Amino acid sequence: MRFIVLSVLALLAGPAAPGFAQSDRSIADRLPLFARNNCQQIRDPGNQLFCGDAELAAAAEKLSTAIEARLARLPDRLPGIEENAIWIRQRNLGCGIVGQIAVRPDDLDRVRACLLKVTEERAAILRDPDFDCLAANTAAGALICADPSLALAETELNGQVLALIGKLDPTAARFAFAEYGRWTRERDRKCNLVGKENVPLAELESAEGCLADYLKHKTGEIAAARGDPKKVFGRQVAARIPDTDAVDFCAARIHAANSCGSFLRINRVYALDSQVTDQEAQVTGEIEMVVLAPFTMCSKIALSCTGTCWDARTGRPQPSADAKERSADAFNVTRRLRIQRTFAFVKAADGWRCREDELAPVNSGTAGGGS
Repeated sequence: MRFIVLSVLALLAGPAAPGFAQSDRSIADRLPLFARNNCQQIRDPGNQLFCGDAELAAAAEKLSTAIEARLARLPDRLPGIEENAIWIRQRNLGCGIVGQIAVRPDDLDRVRACLLKVTEERAAILRDPDFDCLAANTAAGALICADPSLALAETELNGQVLALIGKLDPTAARFAFAEYGRWTRERDRKCNLVGKENVPLAELESAEGCLADYLKHKTGEIAAARGDPKKVFGRQVAARIPDTDAVDFCAARIHAANSCGSFLRINRVYALDSQVTDQEAQVTGEIEMVVLAPFTMCSKIALSCTGTCWDARTGRPQPSADAKERSADAFNVTRRLRIQRTFAFVKAADGWRCREDELAPVNSGTAGGGS
């Protein structure tokens, strides 16, 4: 976990910025740890300061500990990782760091003081368990946060989920976390809360009963398993009908099988079109994903987790042969992807099973910048 958390703090780091050698060397000279820690290898100017300054490095370590504790409280860590990446970007902008432009020597003391202040404040905020609720960025999360009974029920469910997953080996745990994320997306669809992040809570109160029923049902399901995670996770291998829920199940399985969760989080899933016969079905689904950590535009991650290579300039899918010249380009943190894929299903005795070995390549997709 320490590696994951420290990676979160350095998600914007990468190869040395091309223009750094020509920048004013007095910045490096005024940071005591700069040379010893090879801070010139870090692209992000803010992270360069954390690397080269002892007081900032100590504050970053405290923040890392707070992030660790927070992620340990969450059954689905990926939204927390995404939220941290967005905070880093906002931290830089708030302290006067724009993109990859090096900090001017005259601004160093001011920028350093700002980074130290906001980092210490962030660590204090994350140590408050209530922040998990206040940081909710979905309509369902906001409703649960606003209702003490729903918040308590979710906390109880999260604790039981974590306890069960903790009994699994790493591979099974990866699939279990993916399944838990799918449960949440399915809940939001069934409670009609998808895409309603900006709707006033007063207009969403009718969904509170649905959320309460979901939390009660899942908590009861886990209690009935009597501590056996295999009775909760990995049991559903077929969908009732080839629809959005079926596409979500298939996409979650693919991402878990390919260890995509370290790089991408599935945010929303939609079924756009389907062709169904008695025994087979093809469903075209749209998958919205958030990039949690940079990956190469044309790589195993790009191909197995999104189905295509990407053009760094246009944000559009492209044949792998056309991407070779730009193979070193990578997606930035918090970038969002929308892709369309065709999923094949076959009818079985227990429902519709996804054929993970028969996935059509992406025929459309867009990559958008995050905020």
